Amino acid sequence: MPNTHDGGSWRRVDHNAEISFVADSDVRTFGNTRNLIRMMKIWQSECSVPIKSLVLELRCVEFLRTWEHAPRSTAYYDWMVRDFFAELIKKVNHSREIPGTDEKKQYGDAWLSKANSAHSRAVIACQYEAEDRRTDAALEWRKIFGGQYEF
Repeated sequence: MPNTHDGGSWRRVDHNAEISFVADSDVRTFGNTRNLIRMMKIWQSECSVPIKSLVLELRCVEFLRTWEHAPRSTAYYDWMVRDFFAELIKKVNHSREIPGTDEKKQYGDAWLSKANSAHSRAVIACQYEAEDRRTDAALEWRKIFGGQYEF
């Protein structure tokens, strides 16, 4: 694939490896991988988060690889989102090898303040849910994911 940065070069890509990376995780987590990726891309769009979609995909798979509730039902999505943001924040300026290549994708840090804000809101939303304050929780989730989605 052509890369026009820094005078130009060619990058090796293996789309099948990237697809398998996500698909294998999605099987292991009973569909939670793709759902988490979708949620994070909604956050990225709704909050104008300057993070690459590939970074979100890589992080979602890596996060769910070790998250204790990864194969559980949608009842755990509030915790999944909260815990994902906490884990994402820890990975600021890290990198990960892109599946099927020897190239590493740098995560950067331009998204950090938005992730910190989203994590704080997710923590509050989870607290409200534990207190059965569903309307208050929904308001916090909307600050992360926008108003067009039902919670």
